[in-house]
Amino acid sequence: MPVADEIQSSWADEVEIDQGALPPPSEVVENGLKIVTEYKYDNDNKKVKIVRTYKIEKRVVSKSIAKRKTWDKFGDSANDKPGPNPATTNVSEDVSMQFITSKEEAQRPDEGDLEALKARPTKVLFKCRTCQGEHWTSSCPFQHTQVAQAKANEAAKAAEAKASTTNKYVAPNMREGASRGTAREPPGARRDDLAAIRISNLSNFAVEADLDDLVKGFGPVQKLYLAKEKSTGQCKGFAYVHFKFRADAAKAILTLNGYGYDHLILNVEWSKPPQSN
Repeated sequence: MPVADEIQSSWADEVEIDQGALPPPSEVVENGLKIVTEYKYDNDNKKVKIVRTYKIEKRVVSKSIAKRKTWDKFGDSANDKPGPNPATTNVSEDVSMQFITSKEEAQRPDEGDLEALKARPTKVLFKCRTCQGEHWTSSCPFQHTQVAQAKANEAAKAAEAKASTTNKYVAPNMREGASRGTAREPPGARRDDLAAIRISNLSNFAVEADLDDLVKGFGPVQKLYLAKEKSTGQCKGFAYVHFKFRADAAKAILTLNGYGYDHLILNVEWSKPPQSN
């Protein structure tokens, strides 16, 4: 009897068998090129063959880079061969950078600098205020002599004549015929602070109108100041009131100190206590 033909498997069985273990990756080096072939499954569960070609180049690098290339690999690449592994390493193009101090310095021409310095006119950088010589005023030989006094008088007269001809503002004590000395107030002098009071423990929602209604019954008020926050515009909790007469200020302190206003107890006192004679 003739031998029966062997039963051949169907293409579906071959596909299932073919989808088993993937072939191992291979590397081939020829003509200065390194060809890496590997297999994997894509998102549709289909076998895909990936071929990568690398050009082998020899470059001269610094000692630190050459030493770093000799380090042992670690992590997922601990058992990899020399060179980058595409599965764990992203290889990109080299980026060259040029560092300069500023654009103006890079664009400035180098030629002509010496000629430009030579072409500059020589100017006197300093001049004596006493004799108008080319030296410092502190080292002037006529500093403590009659020549210095005469030069100072001439400079003052020239300044007054220039000010009168140019229609510029001249201070009253610098005008012709005015006394040079000006009366100054002593350090402890106060003008309208003698009738000023300080009101504290105000509500954060207080406004100038509330403060005016609070103090206008005691007498004429010259000035009101309500301290406010810059960011929110709300009251900081204190204010200053300048009365025209000191007696009115004293009456306001006597009445408002300890007065309940807007669910708070006010504290009223002199803004600057008067000095005892």
